[in-house]
Amino acid sequence: MRFPVLSLLRAPRGATVKRGPIAALALALVAASCAGLEPRLPRPNDYQVHGIDLSRYQGDVDWVKAGHGGVAFAWIKATEGGDYVDPKFMDNWNGAKAAGVPRGAYHFWYFCRPVEEQLAWFIANVPYDPDALPPVMDMEWNNESTTCRRRPPRDELLRDMQIMADGLEKYYGKRPVIYTSVDFHEDILEGLFTGHHFWVRSVAGYPSLRYGKRRWTFWQYTAEGRVPGVDGNVDRNAFVGTKTDWRLFLQDRY
Repeated sequence: MRFPVLSLLRAPRGATVKRGPIAALALALVAASCAGLEPRLPRPNDYQVHGIDLSRYQGDVDWVKAGHGGVAFAWIKATEGGDYVDPKFMDNWNGAKAAGVPRGAYHFWYFCRPVEEQLAWFIANVPYDPDALPPVMDMEWNNESTTCRRRPPRDELLRDMQIMADGLEKYYGKRPVIYTSVDFHEDILEGLFTGHHFWVRSVAGYPSLRYGKRRWTFWQYTAEGRVPGVDGNVDRNAFVGTKTDWRLFLQDRY
């Protein structure tokens, strides 16, 4: 008997799997299936490690309060296209590090700009920091854009994404994380870039309901989260593993 849900619970690369909370959750799902019950899919609170992602819209952040309040990591908007830098990026970048909150920078893809310009722009504006989280490629259709309605063909996008990913890894020394939404994943990314950690948006339910067998590492589960140190709503995210797995991720071993 196979249990598809279990295949989505990622174990650390090269590490011995231990019976922590994630393993206990998996065993509970097996027991429910064997008993003929509908297994309960994991919920955000089933995960131990949570973080946020944010941009200028969150205003000034008290990173010390955020860290003490349970924010274990942060993805910070840095750039968009080839000519925009988030005006709060450096404040957040420096503030998070000073408070001891692991942070990484993300680039919002603009479909009307050559990939070479987008790569060069990110590198020009995001400092090299070996302690930072991997850079993120934010890949989603932007239906609300007033300046770019273009949807490039799949082959073109995949080629450009590979150029961007290779360039980021070469410069920062870490393979980038890929953030995506359900529709972009279905249109472009299904079954591809399996060597990258994925960060998936799924606010309506557990990611397997929308992303199938895609292995993911980060789950953006709400846009209406509240955390100490941030006024108003902020996106919240769960890391798929345990606290031990998170330490391995920070060491680039997960």
